[in-house]
Amino acid sequence: MTASAASPAPDPGRSGAAGDTGNGGPTPPWWIYRGTGSPSPYLASLQERLPAPPPWRTFDGGPDQPDPPSDDHESARVLGAATDTASRPLTEHETNVVDAVNTALLLRRPLLVTGDPGVGKSALAHRVSRELGLGRVLHWSITSRSDLRSGLYEYDPIARIHDISADAAASSAGERVERPIGDYLRLGPLGTALLPHRLPRVLLIDEFDKSDIDLADDLLDVLENASYRIPELARVRSAQPEVTVPTDDPGHTATVREGQVRCHEFPFIVITSNGERPFPPAFRRRCLPIRLERPTAEQLADIVSAHFIGRDRDRDRELITQFLSRRDELNGLSIDQLLNSVHLASSEVHAHAASLGPDAWNRILDLVWQRLTEAGHE
Repeated sequence: MTASAASPAPDPGRSGAAGDTGNGGPTPPWWIYRGTGSPSPYLASLQERLPAPPPWRTFDGGPDQPDPPSDDHESARVLGAATDTASRPLTEHETNVVDAVNTALLLRRPLLVTGDPGVGKSALAHRVSRELGLGRVLHWSITSRSDLRSGLYEYDPIARIHDISADAAASSAGERVERPIGDYLRLGPLGTALLPHRLPRVLLIDEFDKSDIDLADDLLDVLENASYRIPELARVRSAQPEVTVPTDDPGHTATVREGQVRCHEFPFIVITSNGERPFPPAFRRRCLPIRLERPTAEQLADIVSAHFIGRDRDRDRELITQFLSRRDELNGLSIDQLLNSVHLASSEVHAHAASLGPDAWNRILDLVWQRLTEAGHE
């Protein structure tokens, strides 16, 4: 195990005195993630600062893959610019979220994140990855057709059969060209996250309550043992003990040995749910739950500032106040809907609507600020 069990040394907190959480107490020394909104300058070597896992969550996969690629464009698209919100203390709820993230990192357990649609559940994975420098976020978007294998890997047997037939014809003509079996496989987001790495990969399993009812049970063994088998490669392991396969990272490959993948550092997994249906107790036992509350006016102002650099915060206070009033009236609006309205307010659309009177602008806001749930189905 490469992670050190030593507690992290104290470092400046988000606001006020060093180590102050902003809510009346000192920053816990076991916090690695601090929810600052920007890459941490205090974690020069996260591998040394990451606390050792419980003995039952220690895994021996290896050798480690190269560090994952970064994806600054995707982080900026989801989060906006990397801005430090140290000028504002953490709220009690933000402190609870940071506690949950750090507990999940320490215990090597998935984080089951629930909350209303549009409150920023998916963005949490990107915030953790950006602050801790964990590279590109792997994204498994769940649908009703998603199954365990689609998350682990994909295999195209039809293409391989076709190529074998073509290869047999070419062989009889003396032009034998055989493609390796790895060309017909591709690791999925979950399969890539479980490759051995020196640091945790970040995996977002998004909108899990859209899944088939059996998927939660099917994940139990993989989440508990942090490993999986690829039968197609296991069958040829005597002839091909090592096979190179593409991963979910564009342009990247990994070597799978004897058809088995086992992680080294358990990935940081964020599983999002809108709370539309319950999950089996065995699945919930393997996760740490946290529910995200609706953002406050100050938190929304932070988000707007990150996406609209240099914009005067006071300029949007009235719009944010209107948004919060409409959110309460409709029992839910998303952060995206606020950002859309801010963008419109910054464009010629607002100027033209204003010239026609307040009713014209309000009609545009009514169009953008549509309720996210049907009446009676909140």
